[in-house]
Amino acid sequence: MILVTGGAGFIGANFVLDWLQGSEEPVINLDALTYAGNRETLARLEGDARHLFVHGDICDRALVERLFAEYKPRAVVHFAAESHVDRSIHGPGAFVRTNVDGTFTLLEAARAHWSALPAGEREAFRFLHVSTDEVYGSLGPNDPAFTETKAYEPNSPYSASKAASDHLVRAWHHTYGLPVLTTNCSNNYGPYQFPEKLIPLMIVNALAGKPLPIYGDGQNVRDWLYVGDHCSAIREVLARGRLGETYNVGGWNEMANLEIVHTLCALLDELRPSAAGSHARLITYVKDRPGHDRRYAIDARKIERELGWRPAETFQSGIRKTVRWYLDNPAWIANVQSGAYRDWVARNYAGREARA
Repeated sequence: MILVTGGAGFIGANFVLDWLQGSEEPVINLDALTYAGNRETLARLEGDARHLFVHGDICDRALVERLFAEYKPRAVVHFAAESHVDRSIHGPGAFVRTNVDGTFTLLEAARAHWSALPAGEREAFRFLHVSTDEVYGSLGPNDPAFTETKAYEPNSPYSASKAASDHLVRAWHHTYGLPVLTTNCSNNYGPYQFPEKLIPLMIVNALAGKPLPIYGDGQNVRDWLYVGDHCSAIREVLARGRLGETYNVGGWNEMANLEIVHTLCALLDELRPSAAGSHARLITYVKDRPGHDRRYAIDARKIERELGWRPAETFQSGIRKTVRWYLDNPAWIANVQSGAYRDWVARNYAGREARA
């Protein structure tokens, strides 16, 4: 049995669904069900004895310790995190609490559990911490991609809180011997992503005929990773990664935000044409966000060299699958667009007036 934290969020839920599609090993799924956690994403697992959902907070030490004591998981896959840069700018405290305090609580509970295991089970135990490329800071247009030895230079409250959690995981390995693994991934996209991130927000707005807000000049570059590929990488690292090591996971798809949005518009023009004309007419440039990193790029050669992993999807194949999924699942979209979500969008884009 494995313990997955944040398993009702975007990446965590995709991982749980993927895991149980290919394995009979049960999952304890611990999620606080904040705005981005969605039980509906896991609806196909209702009644499946392999999936135990626990509504709770990773900062709740007593709850976490009880789960370890009762279920004795052989591994932890730690996704639970506040993860949106814009939200971290408006409310950094929640990011410190979940990403730093929550990771500390989980590490301590895992250490106590691991320390008490019989020798064979101690050697087999793993704590896999899922992190982000944003901890490495920003790159210039000609800088080499991030490797696992790149110095940390976080520039937002979100990335700073994730950097802190990475350092805690590293320290618990070097100080206490806890058998940890860390993955730092690039921007994920795919089914079930909450529509505050770039790709689902653009799809949802375009379908509704709303403006497609582009920060600054739209030339901020990210590496894009299909969520299914990320899940397969995590399985490989969990199974065969070297203890104490970090593995960068990327899609080998560097693209500017504006290019992403034009790609989405072209796909929607093909798959769901609008009588009003091309969806690209909705592109609107707005004031940039504070401290917006210019470029991220992942060098994923280490995980390929050591574990033989490479992404299966190109950006072209992955983004087409993603757009089709959103077109085919309007009820899921409608249900996650609660009043609280609409209030958040209005708040984040207030004052970011459209400009030429």
